[in-house]
Amino acid sequence: LAFPDPEKMQLSVSLFRWVFTYLLFISLSAVLMAVLNSHGIFVIPALSPVLFSVCVISATLIFFRWFGIYSMVIGVLSGGIAQIICQLPRFLKLGYDFKPDFGFRHGRFRGVLKAWLPVLASAAIFAITQQVAVLLASGLEDGSTSSLSYALVFFQLPFGIFSISIITVLFPRMSRQAARKDSEGLSETVSYGLGYIMLLLIPAAVVYILMGERIIAVALQRRAFTALGTLRTSRVLIGYSLGLFSLGGFTFLQRFFYSSHDFKKPLIAAIVVSVSDILLSLWLRQTSLRVTGLAVANSIAFTGGFVLLLIWARNTLGQLRAAAIVRTAGRMAASLPPFIGFILLYNRLTRSLWVPGSSLGNLTLLLVEAIAAAGILLGMYRLLGVEIVRELMRRRKTK
Repeated sequence: LAFPDPEKMQLSVSLFRWVFTYLLFISLSAVLMAVLNSHGIFVIPALSPVLFSVCVISATLIFFRWFGIYSMVIGVLSGGIAQIICQLPRFLKLGYDFKPDFGFRHGRFRGVLKAWLPVLASAAIFAITQQVAVLLASGLEDGSTSSLSYALVFFQLPFGIFSISIITVLFPRMSRQAARKDSEGLSETVSYGLGYIMLLLIPAAVVYILMGERIIAVALQRRAFTALGTLRTSRVLIGYSLGLFSLGGFTFLQRFFYSSHDFKKPLIAAIVVSVSDILLSLWLRQTSLRVTGLAVANSIAFTGGFVLLLIWARNTLGQLRAAAIVRTAGRMAASLPPFIGFILLYNRLTRSLWVPGSSLGNLTLLLVEAIAAAGILLGMYRLLGVEIVRELMRRRKTK
C-alpha cells in the first residue's frame, strides 16, 4: 500500500479544520430553509445554493493568487454565510428569531427528537451501503471505483433537480393534510407526486441510457480519462438509470410516511433496500457485469423498496388514484417513441464525430440534441394532454 504524501496530508488536515466551520452555517441554513418551505416559500431557499456556488467560484478566482488553495476556504465559508443572510430577512419577517431555548423537556422538542432518530438511522444505513459499494468496487479492475463515483455524480443530477424539488414542494402540503386527517387529499397529493416524478425521471433515465456515453465523453474524456473510461462509466450510469424512477418514488413515499408521523415503515424499507443492495452486489460483481453489477444491484434494491412502500402507502390511505397514475403512465409511454426515435437518429447521423471526446464542437452537438429532444417530449406531453402539463400551462396563464 502506498502511504499518502505527508505534506498533502498536513494540508488536508489544515483545510478540514477551516472548512469544518461550514457545518454550522449549512445547518442554520437548512433550518431557515425548512421554516420557509413550511410557509410555502420556495424561491428564496432554492436560490441559496446558487449563492454558495457563486461565492466559491468568485473567491477562487479573486484570492487564489494570494492564498492559493485556501481561497476555496474563503469561498466555502462566505458561501455558507451568504446562504443564511439571503434567507434571514424573510425568516425574521415571519416572526421567528434565534433566541436560544434550553427547554429540552418540552413535549415538542421530545417529539422532534423521537422523529429525528429513525430518520437519522435511515440516512446512516444508506451512507454505510454506499461505502460498501465503493469498497466492493475497489476490489475490481483498475478504474472501477472512479467509474462508480463519476456515474453517481451524473445519476444524482436529475434526481436532485427533479425529484427533490417535487418532494420539497409537496412535503409541507402532505404534512398539513395529514394533520387534518385529510386522507382523500393525501391520496390525491401522493398520486400527483408519483405521476410528476414519473414524467420527469423516466425520460431522464432514457436520456442516460441512450446518450450517457456522449454526456460523459463531453464532460470527462480528456488527458488521462480515456475512451475506455468513458465506456465503463457510461455502462455504470445505465445500471443506475434503471432505478432512477424507483429511487425518486422511494424517496417521495418516505416523505409521505414522515408527514403522517410514521417513521417505522421507512426505516424498515431502508434496511430491506440496503441488505438487498449489498447481497445483490456481492453476487453481481462476480458476473460479467463487474462494476456495472453494483449499479444494477442498487436499482433492483430500490425498485423492491419502492414497491414495498407503495403497498404500505395504499394500505395506509385505503386507496390511491391508480386510474390517474395509469393514465399518466400511458400518455408518457405514447410520448416516448418520437423522443427515443429522434435521439437514435441523431446519434446515428453524428456517430463519427464523437471520437475526440471532450471538445467545444461535441458540446454544441450535445446541447442541440438535448434541447431538441426535450422540445419533442414536451410537445408530445402537451399534444396528448398530460394533466400536469395542462395544469402548469393554466397556472402560467393566470399569472
